[in-house]
Amino acid sequence: MTDANGADRTRIPADDLAELITAFDVGEVLDRQHLADGLMNVNWRLDTRAGRFALKRVTDVPLDRLRRNLAVLPFLASYGVPTCAPLSTVHGDVIAEVRGSGYCLFPWSTGEHVRGTDLSLAQTFELGTHLAQLHTALGRAADDAVLPNLPASITAEVTEPRRAIQKADRLAGAVAVRGAGDAFDASARAALEERQLLLDKHAHLRPEGDAPAGPHGWTHGDFQYRNLLWADGELVAVLDWDRLGVRPYAEEVVRTAQVQFGVEGVFDLERASAFVAGYRSVIPLEAAALVDGARRLWWKRMTDFWQLEFHYDRDDRSCDDLFIADEALLHWWTEWLDEVERALSGAA
Repeated sequence: MTDANGADRTRIPADDLAELITAFDVGEVLDRQHLADGLMNVNWRLDTRAGRFALKRVTDVPLDRLRRNLAVLPFLASYGVPTCAPLSTVHGDVIAEVRGSGYCLFPWSTGEHVRGTDLSLAQTFELGTHLAQLHTALGRAADDAVLPNLPASITAEVTEPRRAIQKADRLAGAVAVRGAGDAFDASARAALEERQLLLDKHAHLRPEGDAPAGPHGWTHGDFQYRNLLWADGELVAVLDWDRLGVRPYAEEVVRTAQVQFGVEGVFDLERASAFVAGYRSVIPLEAAALVDGARRLWWKRMTDFWQLEFHYDRDDRSCDDLFIADEALLHWWTEWLDEVERALSGAA
């Protein structure tokens, strides 16, 4: 795994590691292992004289925002959210800055990342209740001034078909520069052609307006299996709070359902429905808000090319597999749009 400059992202320079040991006062590192589950940031397991820890190098969020987000975790734990607070440096900061990189350190949480389709229906329902309880706890954190107050209203951009086609054309040009290219270039070339056909055919289904339906509040931002740990059938830790932010609740519910239960090019609609039912058993989110959220997420996927932008603009190939999987799901989702929206609204 390399970054845009060709450097090995899985490696910690010896001098950096020495500074981190001093900053967090964890003693000698006996063993370290890169953790491959993360996509944006880079994570390692560290075995030290002081115990076992998870070390994270932050590459995808401003450090000041991350400090704010990490400061919330002790309060969420006190509200019953299964999470663990980061360790502080000897200077009282939750982030150690070493030669332009930011690192944070957490006590090691034992558990497994479980794909959504590998959860039982009971666990799937429980996962929905966990997300609702997390939203409730974040609301309490805002009430207690641990987080800023909510804005009175929020907006969500709805990309115009013409703009999406312009993006596709630009990326098609980047693919063409590669000539024959490799297997990914061939897949991207075909996908961009097919996406333009989809946009032409389904532009009339674009969501109306930039005001999402339903309530909004503080949300996790990436509540999905790579950031969840299970042990003995129970959810034991919610990880990765980089994207904590204010969003429509329906947006996070349907996005979680998509990432958890949109697997191998199809939605597991039974589990998606059970997950939504679990959420609504705690927060009675209206079906209309969920339908609106589902349609907005589908259109966002229809008009977004972020994995290709990573690949061709940043020379970052860490998300190539996501593009192939998401493209297959988009075609299936489009064909079964009504059935997906019924499942995600609790009507299925």
